[in-house]
Amino acid sequence: MSEDKAIKRPYTKVLPYRQRQFDFMRKDFSMFDVLIQHANVYDGTGQPAFIADIGLQSGKIVAIAPKIEASAKTIINAGNLAVCPGFIDIHSHADLTISLLDHPTILEPLLRQGITTFVGGNCGMGPAPLDDTHRHEAIMYVESMQGENIQSNFQWSSVADFLETLDKRGVILNCGYLVPHGMLRIAAKGLQNKRANHDDIKIMKKYLEAGLEAGALGMSTGLMYFPGLNADTPELSALASVVSQYHSVFSSHIRSYSNTLPQAIDEVIHLSRTTNVRVQISHLFHLPHIHPLIDGAARTILRMISVINRYISIPLPDDRHLQSLLANLNQEIQKGLPLGFDTMPTSTGFTHILAFFPPWALTGTRDDMIHRLTDKEERKRIYQSIQHGKSVWPHRDPDTWAMNYFKMMGFRSIHIMSMVTEKNKIYEGMSLHEVGKARGQHPFDAVCDLLIEENGRILIFIAPTFVGDEMIEQFSACSISDPNSSIVTDTILLGFGKPSHLFYDCYPKLLSKYVKKEKRLTLEEAIRKSTSLPAMQMGIKHRGIIQKDYWADLVIFDPKTVDYSSTPEKPDIFPTGIHYVFVNGHPVVTPEGYNSKIRNGHVIRR
Repeated sequence: MSEDKAIKRPYTKVLPYRQRQFDFMRKDFSMFDVLIQHANVYDGTGQPAFIADIGLQSGKIVAIAPKIEASAKTIINAGNLAVCPGFIDIHSHADLTISLLDHPTILEPLLRQGITTFVGGNCGMGPAPLDDTHRHEAIMYVESMQGENIQSNFQWSSVADFLETLDKRGVILNCGYLVPHGMLRIAAKGLQNKRANHDDIKIMKKYLEAGLEAGALGMSTGLMYFPGLNADTPELSALASVVSQYHSVFSSHIRSYSNTLPQAIDEVIHLSRTTNVRVQISHLFHLPHIHPLIDGAARTILRMISVINRYISIPLPDDRHLQSLLANLNQEIQKGLPLGFDTMPTSTGFTHILAFFPPWALTGTRDDMIHRLTDKEERKRIYQSIQHGKSVWPHRDPDTWAMNYFKMMGFRSIHIMSMVTEKNKIYEGMSLHEVGKARGQHPFDAVCDLLIEENGRILIFIAPTFVGDEMIEQFSACSISDPNSSIVTDTILLGFGKPSHLFYDCYPKLLSKYVKKEKRLTLEEAIRKSTSLPAMQMGIKHRGIIQKDYWADLVIFDPKTVDYSSTPEKPDIFPTGIHYVFVNGHPVVTPEGYNSKIRNGHVIRR
């Protein structure tokens, strides 16, 4: 598939390569803020690199030329180094960190790996909007991902108020926002396990339109999560039509990533065809569905092979099922369907543990949910629902929810990411099987008791074998190398617990492992998939390309030494080989380290 056929760029006017390469100054600048000299420029479009000087002024790129004769407040000799646009992470949950803490510098790991822009509000969850009638329920819903009481931190109601709050506080990197479908549903119905009626949809459309008017880049869904999983086709079509009218994006954590993944993809493709909305499929992956009769033995063998793979590399073929789905998606894109998707360079996902419970067990307040777990008969009923549940499309009946991972994955494949109480932090990093064994309980009883002790706030990692298994990652690497997939982190950093290694190494890992070591991608292509492609998919203008008059979000790195050392066991290690990171013209990461005093990010509005 050729580059021109595979990638459509309706949002940005990109100058031809030769014209960009010799784009001399057209204004007389007596002094630049920054002059980057002798750089190997990877402009983000996938074109071959070229050597040039780059002049920055007032936060923007104002000159690109083979040689610029001018003075500057700061001159950087980038000889033998690469300069590329800042990485744009369009599937992040950093908004759940940045909005709730007075110390946004907790997001330093994003900057250290070259991320200059993230998009939050993903998977149908985010800090806004908050309807007054159901405000407590909405905050409780977000708290499930936070692990702390955040009631007092929410000083806004609308998306507009939330974005203005970020403007006033200052942000250390650029951030965009998607209106979360889950928050719209709570505004209309609270935490009810029911389908929406006409009046409910009218309320959702009102809040969605207000969010888009305030500058949100689009809307996101979490169709595997309660309460979003209750949405049917009329509800999604009505909301997608609004998103389409605003020429924004419909980003979807789709309804399934396992045996009914094709149907889940068809659902959002149908929405795109019928409403002409631009669809973005979130963190595309495939979880093979193993028959229950052979599940235990199959996973035991798989774990044994994965352990051996740590010492002796065992090549695995690409996931044929995923390859076939990618081929179909690319055909739709070639035909002109406004469609995109993104993926993560890891075998491990994360979420809150309540997502694995039957939706009917999550209705009402947190107290209601805790009461169900405390009641022995109710707990038994929940476990029976898990045991007898079937992954049947469209996953909206009581025992057919797609995220029944206790059954599908098993307790050995689910690991504790974070606990709130000090006494339970000993379980962080352990599988639920190990937790149950340590507590002398069945794993499910251990989970229920811990949820009671933690007031419903436990985050977990999901991995078929063990967290960060690179053999399993290799099986799905075809999604990383696909020309139409953007690279994303899908991470959150709470300040406690075990963060995902991608919060520290996502893009350095892409450049080191997938470019240098495995040669699955060229450096130009890896950069394009991390810069101009995600910018195009989200409709972010004037970023993602090194071009005159674009914002100066830049990364200066050494292609030979860029690398990562973080591991699932010890994720919080910064990458090497990244020398400078600029956000809107300001160097926030330099060879001397990270400048925590600079909050030069912009809140990006549609």
